[in-house]
Amino acid sequence: MRMRPTLSWTPTEAPEPGTTDLEPVRDVLGTGGVLVLTGAGISTESGIPDYRGEGGSLSRHTPMTYQDFTASAGARRRYWARGHLGWRTFGRARPNAGHRSVAAFGRHGLLSGVITQNVDGLHQAGGSRDVVELHGSLGRVVCLSCGDVGSRGDLARRLEEVNAGFEPVAAGLNPDGDADLTDDQVEGFRVVPCSRCGGILKPDVVFFGEAVPRERVERCRAMVEEASSLLVLGSSLTVMSGLRFVRQAAGAGKPVVIVNRDPTRGDRYAVARVELPLGAALTSLAARLGVPVDGTPTA
Repeated sequence: MRMRPTLSWTPTEAPEPGTTDLEPVRDVLGTGGVLVLTGAGISTESGIPDYRGEGGSLSRHTPMTYQDFTASAGARRRYWARGHLGWRTFGRARPNAGHRSVAAFGRHGLLSGVITQNVDGLHQAGGSRDVVELHGSLGRVVCLSCGDVGSRGDLARRLEEVNAGFEPVAAGLNPDGDADLTDDQVEGFRVVPCSRCGGILKPDVVFFGEAVPRERVERCRAMVEEASSLLVLGSSLTVMSGLRFVRQAAGAGKPVVIVNRDPTRGDRYAVARVELPLGAALTSLAARLGVPVDGTPTA
C-alpha cells in the first residue's frame, strides 16, 4: 500500500498562545545574524494562495506526489494541463511588502541568509540574494532521463504551440501553480517531451513524497548552525523539511520567533509566535529599525 505524504497536522495538545507584540521579532532582527525561513503565507498577499491557512487549498486540492507523477502518463497530463494554465497567473505574480521587507533586512546587514519553502521565486524578484529554494523553483523544468534543466517560459511556449485554443476556466489556483481543472477539461491536452533526449519533463520542484536533495539540506543545516537566531515567516511547519531546522535551532539554544496567523507545528520550540499579517508586520518592523524598504519590485 502506497503511503501518502503528510499534508496536514492536528495539534495533540492546547496550542501555544500567540501575541500581536512585534518586540520579540524586533529584538532578534536588531541583534543581526538572523536566518529567515519562509513558507506559503508570505506570498498570499501576492495572490498566491496558502496550503493550510483560512481557505487554504488543501481543503479542496491534493497536491501531486512524485510517485503518481512518475508512475502515470495520465497523472502527468493532468499535472501539465493544470500547471500550464496556472503558470499564466503564477508567472505574473509580483513580490509584496513582505518579500521587499526581507530583502531590505538583508541589504541592511541584519540577516545571515534566507531559506524559502516556496517555489514562486518572489524573494529573488523582491531583491533578496543568495536565497536557498528548499523545494526548488517552478521557473525551471528538468528532464528525468538526461537531467537537462530548462526554462519554464520556454516550455510554456512549446505547450502553447501544441495546445492551441486551450482556454479552460479554472476553479482556483494552488500554491504549487496547479490550477483546479476537472478531468474533462484536461482531456486531450498534449504533453511535450524533453527537446534534448525525448524524456519525461518535470518541474524542478520537490513534490510531496519526494526527498529534498541531501546537499541542499546540508547547506541549510550549516546556515542554521551559523545563524544567531531563526525567524519563521508564514509557515505552518507541518512538513519535516522545514520543521527540522526549527528543531535544530532550538536544540542549539538559538531563539526561534514565528510570524504566522495560525498555530504551527513548531510553536513549542519558539520564544514567541506573532499573529499578524506579514506584509504589515514586516513593514512596521522595518520602520522601527530604520530600514528603508524599496517599494519598486524587480521584474
